[in-house]
Amino acid sequence: MPPPTEPSRPPTPPPSPPLVHTRGDRRTLEFMPGDVQSEMRLSRPQALVLAYCRAIMCFALFVPRPRAIVMVGLGGGSLAKFCYRHFPQARITVIELRADVIALREQFCVPPDDERFTVVHADAVDWLAGARACADVLVVDGFDTAGLPPALGTARFYGDCRGALRDGGVLVANIFSYDPRYAGMLARLRLMFNDRVCWFERMAGNNHILFAVKAPARLDAARPLPRALRMQRWVARRRGLGSIALNRLLARAVVAWLQHPFKRFK
Repeated sequence: MPPPTEPSRPPTPPPSPPLVHTRGDRRTLEFMPGDVQSEMRLSRPQALVLAYCRAIMCFALFVPRPRAIVMVGLGGGSLAKFCYRHFPQARITVIELRADVIALREQFCVPPDDERFTVVHADAVDWLAGARACADVLVVDGFDTAGLPPALGTARFYGDCRGALRDGGVLVANIFSYDPRYAGMLARLRLMFNDRVCWFERMAGNNHILFAVKAPARLDAARPLPRALRMQRWVARRRGLGSIALNRLLARAVVAWLQHPFKRFK
C-alpha cells in the first residue's frame, strides 16, 4: 500500500508579532486578536489553565517518570513550566521557531535556561531530523496563525519523531479536529508508529490530543509489555474511559496527582 500523500510545503509570509494581553489576573498570548495560544494566571504562573494543556499531561499515564522531555513550540510556556516544576528528574528541551515568542519568556514566567531546561531557537523539522533516541516524551504543539504547519504533519516528520524517541517513549501530537488535513496526518502517524496510536475521546474539545507509542524493535513474549504499550492498548479500546466527561475528569486528576508534593505515578 502506498504511503499517505504528503502535504505540500508552500512558502509562508512573515508572521505578525505575537500579542500579549493582561486583564486582571489573566495574561494571554495571541497570534491574532482573540486567538488565544496560551493563557497564564499571574497569581499561579505554573498552573495549567487551558483544557488542552491538561490533556497533553496525560502522557504521564504512559511514561510516569520521563528522564528527557522534548517539546515543539514554546508559546507562553505553560507546559514547559509545569514539567519543569513537577518532573524534577527530567531534562527538558523546548524547540521554538520564532525569536519574538522566545523574547516573551519573562512575561510568562518561563524559567531561565539551566542544566535541565533549555529553549532552543530552531526549526523543529531540522532539529528532529538529527535527533536520535534522545527523548522519553515528545510533545508536538507548534502552531502558527494558520494552525498546525504542514511540515509538522508529514510522514517524514513523524518518522523523525519516532527516531527521536527511546523505546517505550510517547509522542503527543496536538491537532485540531476540524483541520482538513486531520485524516491524512492520523494515517501517517499510524503508519510511522505501526498503528500504536490512541486518544481520549474529546478530552480537550477541538484540540485532538493523539498519543503514539514507540515499541521496542523486538518484544519478548515471556515478558510483560512495556507500560506505555499496555496503556496505549487500554486507551484505544474505548478511547479512554468511554465518556467525554470522565475523560476530562481524568485529565484534571492526572494534573492534580502530578502536583501532589509526596506522590508520583509508579
